Amino acid sequence: MKLAVILVNYNGDNYNIPCIESVRANVGSFETKIVVVDNASSDISMRHLEEKYAGIQEVELVYLDDNYGFSRANNVGIERAKKWGADYVLLLNNDTEIAADMISHMLACAKRHPESMVAPKIYYSDDRERIWSAGGSVSPVVKKARHIGLNERDEGRYDREAKIGFATGCCLLIPVPVLERAGGLDERFFLYYEDTEYCFRLHRLGIRIYYCPQAVMYHKVGASSKGADSPLCAYYIARNWLLCNRLHLGRRYPVFVMYYALNRTVCCLLWLLRGKGALVRATLRGIADYRKGCFGRAQGYS
Repeated sequence: MKLAVILVNYNGDNYNIPCIESVRANVGSFETKIVVVDNASSDISMRHLEEKYAGIQEVELVYLDDNYGFSRANNVGIERAKKWGADYVLLLNNDTEIAADMISHMLACAKRHPESMVAPKIYYSDDRERIWSAGGSVSPVVKKARHIGLNERDEGRYDREAKIGFATGCCLLIPVPVLERAGGLDERFFLYYEDTEYCFRLHRLGIRIYYCPQAVMYHKVGASSKGADSPLCAYYIARNWLLCNRLHLGRRYPVFVMYYALNRTVCCLLWLLRGKGALVRATLRGIADYRKGCFGRAQGYS
């Protein structure tokens, strides 16, 4: 069995090697290829990887000529994985470390549920008893995705394997036949909501998503995107949330727009009270770019 692990790097010098070494420490009866796709980083992260993994065929470095975003970089990695002959692809954030048996547990879950996508249990890296994601759910009307168990201490409530509505792109195990059927990530998103859209797409195709609680990993939350409270985050969430739900809500989209307007208005008022006008400006620009059909990378927010 062949497994390709795809890491996207953008100035991630502090994260890449611990993540890669945690993957290499995984044990099981599978052949692994780690593909690092670099989005034209300006730091020394790729030089360090070149020095660390020179001559190691297990690690492949791919260099893009510009910052094309999370979706396109993953898609480039997926194509490399297919050419290598992978049976499964694991999309993995580079600001993570995985337990030594995580991959084996995810593959076992995938075998129990053929042609399904699998997600692990994710803890905060700096508080390894506090859950960041135990799978995800989607609200019935406006299809708002949320992490199950977010910020809860792990007391065993989320130790049962289950079908879920949403899985974070932080770590996704995808069989190649699912990729062939559903395609790759939508490159219009650049950053944020590409995982939500992908989950919605799988559901429309009748492809299930499973949460595997025995598979454990640790996430340095916000490390790769400058944190949730940033203009970058505010811009892409404002724009991409609209795009994602327009693609999948159908007749319910006007109801979502009303909810969205209230949600973003409250956020903007709170940001103004806290003196964070840059977040308000980023949100308004995101909405304007959505209305103009401007997607992909936005100048000043990458």
